[in-house]
Amino acid sequence: MHSYKNVRNAHVYVRTGIVSAPVEPEGLMCYQITAIIILITFYAFYFAKIVIQGKQNIKTNRMGVGNKSAKVLMIERITACATVLALVSGVCSILWVRQFPTTAVRVTGIILGILGVLCFALATTTMKSAWRVGIPEEKTMLITRGIYSISRNPAFVGFDLMFLSICFMFYNLPLMLCSSFAMVMLHLQILQEEEHMHRMFGEEYEAYRKHTYRYWGRR
Repeated sequence: MHSYKNVRNAHVYVRTGIVSAPVEPEGLMCYQITAIIILITFYAFYFAKIVIQGKQNIKTNRMGVGNKSAKVLMIERITACATVLALVSGVCSILWVRQFPTTAVRVTGIILGILGVLCFALATTTMKSAWRVGIPEEKTMLITRGIYSISRNPAFVGFDLMFLSICFMFYNLPLMLCSSFAMVMLHLQILQEEEHMHRMFGEEYEAYRKHTYRYWGRR
């Protein structure tokens, strides 16, 4: 069923089902502000961690640089580009998309965004000075406490939840494609990091992997 509703001299498209629902201008701004706060908070933790560790002379961002195999460097560089693309498409969707999911789906998106921020914040704070972006050339520490006791990759889980959050709140095909591509590349990055962790920590990492799932949960 299709219909049109006039709201303050602006026509708002209404369609029953999952994809579209009527949105008042005030409601639209509320979701836009919420989504922007989620993104700003998420990346505030990201860049603040890099800055703090930089002041400690720690080179945090090792994405696509260093003495690594060609395969690893390629995956890291594509992953970096994919996450930036997903972020840009998310911001564009927040500002310009006018076809929205139902309220329940949008609220689910907000919840996913909050969980994503929490996962990422806990991941970066729990790892302390051992946190890196990309695969480091030096040996750091194997962190298995806190949130890492229930997820081997909580920072990546945070990214995935954040991307899904914007998709749920401002669904459109280009956003879905960009976000899906980013999540696939993040998964490939995880696989490379797991090989690195096995080389660095050997049996200690294998014991950890046997009891803790890649994304979430314990065996």
